[in-house]
Amino acid sequence: MVLSRRGSGSVVLPTGQTLAIHTRTNNEEDLPHATKKTMADHLRKYETLFTLTPQRMRMIVEAFKETLELGLQKPEQVVPMIPTFVFGWPSGKEKGDYLAVDLGGTNFRVCLVTLMGSGKFEITQTKYRLTEEQKHEDGQKLFDFCAESLKTFIDTNFGDEVEGGTGFKLKEGETLPLGFTFSYPCSQNKIDHGVLIRWTKGFGASNTEGKDVGEMFRKSLEKHNVPVTLTALINDTTGTLIASHYVNPSTKIAVIFGTGCNAAYMEHVKDIGKLKDMGINVGEVNGKEGEEMDMAINCEWGAFDSFEHEHLPRTKYDIIVDETSNKPGEQAFEKLISGRYLGEILRLIICELIDEGVLFLGQNTYKLENPYVFDTAFLSLMESDPTDELLMVIGIFSHFFAVETTLAERQFFRALAKLVSRRAARLSACGIAAIVSKMGYIDEGCSVGADGSLYNKYPGFADRIHEGLVDVFGEKGRNIITHHAEDGSGVGSAIIAAMTKIRKEAGIFPDL
Repeated sequence: MVLSRRGSGSVVLPTGQTLAIHTRTNNEEDLPHATKKTMADHLRKYETLFTLTPQRMRMIVEAFKETLELGLQKPEQVVPMIPTFVFGWPSGKEKGDYLAVDLGGTNFRVCLVTLMGSGKFEITQTKYRLTEEQKHEDGQKLFDFCAESLKTFIDTNFGDEVEGGTGFKLKEGETLPLGFTFSYPCSQNKIDHGVLIRWTKGFGASNTEGKDVGEMFRKSLEKHNVPVTLTALINDTTGTLIASHYVNPSTKIAVIFGTGCNAAYMEHVKDIGKLKDMGINVGEVNGKEGEEMDMAINCEWGAFDSFEHEHLPRTKYDIIVDETSNKPGEQAFEKLISGRYLGEILRLIICELIDEGVLFLGQNTYKLENPYVFDTAFLSLMESDPTDELLMVIGIFSHFFAVETTLAERQFFRALAKLVSRRAARLSACGIAAIVSKMGYIDEGCSVGADGSLYNKYPGFADRIHEGLVDVFGEKGRNIITHHAEDGSGVGSAIIAAMTKIRKEAGIFPDL
């Protein structure tokens, strides 16, 4: 019998069957588990690796600011700072019925948003499930499906004769303005067009990359005679910014902390150097001279510190996550803070300690050896475990990984989860602080609309962001308040469609 490195092995019986052998016994005293003292010793090492001091955070903020500036001045930078052609904030007076569609990961979502002004709205929505085939077959077919689904939604929800309908009926030849949330990297030079740079989120529809997805969708809408006018093509983070400001006018920034991460904010057009030759900083919008005009910027800040890796405090575990990812070197900021990676960082630490003979001696730990099996949701559960014995942690390790744990180990795992998630929150605070500092919001303060599974569901994540902001700015950091964001891909998309319709009807940059 050859024992594996994990203290377990197998023997082949005369019958040809393979029998797994574990050296574990049921006598708790005989188990070669780590003691509380050795776990505490190990924890100190990880505290040093994962703790971000206020001084280090301030250095990161300064580097972040420089990166944001560079992206505004020059095209094709690591953090691209994409102009959205969403001019200024909503007035709050936007009213009427607007449609919004969102082509997301698993569903195509259709919303009818009735804007009532003063930050009020009503929303009716339906989701149409996408098959894996649709995500990978011809792109025009994908947009045909979207157009058909939108037509079904309109037929179902409009007209007095429709039971439970809105009571609103389209006149002959009338069309509804449509906001299209398409949260894949696109290059835009006007608000209703966007050339797909590359598919993400598991999509791979052919004949789409490098093409104008706005035009492709228009073609499908015409083919199926859908009574809409595609008015705006937006990113969900931009929608979140506009929707959050519509409801809470003190909102100046929107952030997403979920499977990915991103931010959007409103920038002065005169400070967007790469738009200088477009002649946008002349004319009037909302009674303002062009020099004072603003435009929403989709930062795509998950790429901060990519390739060079000069500023972020990467540990060897972060480097492994990066080098084994499908895009090594890229999305450096995202790989330290997003929900996709936090569980994997913790798993790598656990596997290292198993290899060193610190954890789970005598147990078969093969289930922990597969990348990404340790979900970030497990960290969330471990941190929220209210029991003295940490029964939730027992359940995670026994049910999902078939290993038993001591109380000392469970306390160690929870402390480790806190270190990894706290670092993520504090780095998230650095990103917010960079925008706040760049725009000079710190004295007057501002609200930040925040969304995403980490922000919404991870215990204490929002509080740790706020702690981080105080560590960067001192007491003035309390002037920056995050709050749950409004629905960007539904309400935000509809408001942007409304704003764009009003702008173009007023003859303000009608070609943009």
